[in-house]
Amino acid sequence: MLTLNLALIGGLVIVGVTANSVGVLAAAGDTVADSIALVLGLVAVALRDRDPDHPRANRPIAIVALINAAILIAVTISVAIEAFARLAEGSPAVLGFPMAVVSLITLAVMVAGALVLGLSAHREDIHMKSVLLDTLADAAAAAGVLVAGVVIWLTAGLYWLDPVIALVLAAVIGYAGARLAAQAIAALRGADIDFDND
Repeated sequence: MLTLNLALIGGLVIVGVTANSVGVLAAAGDTVADSIALVLGLVAVALRDRDPDHPRANRPIAIVALINAAILIAVTISVAIEAFARLAEGSPAVLGFPMAVVSLITLAVMVAGALVLGLSAHREDIHMKSVLLDTLADAAAAAGVLVAGVVIWLTAGLYWLDPVIALVLAAVIGYAGARLAAQAIAALRGADIDFDND
């Protein structure tokens, strides 16, 4: 899944820049945050499992969650600033066709990821449930960017849809980041928090 995410990030960044789409770049930022969280999460779980009975065994997971939250909030702020600037300036031209194509590919990758995880994962393990839900949320975000790209392409206009969809994505990413930050801080203060039960 990590290799797939890294390939996807490259494609999203290239298309986001060439198509001048802040919506695609927002999706790239979210995928970057997901990939970093995946790697750091594996490290944190490995550290926890070295001595799972230690009173602070879950501390690495809380620290990683706080780092991930900070990345998500940084993505939110940067996307929101760019989207508001574009709306204020009259929304520059965006290439809807490449925006739609990369979003369709992203949607296909996320749906494939959900199928690999298994749609029954929500009934198995809490961690698997959170990964599956995040993958499905990313698929929904890709679908939103896809619709905006198709509309921009077919109308050869309505460029304001790109920063608007980016703001919607930023709001969702920001909410997730703020919630995760609150949970991480509570866990570092000693609360019993299950980061996967979202």
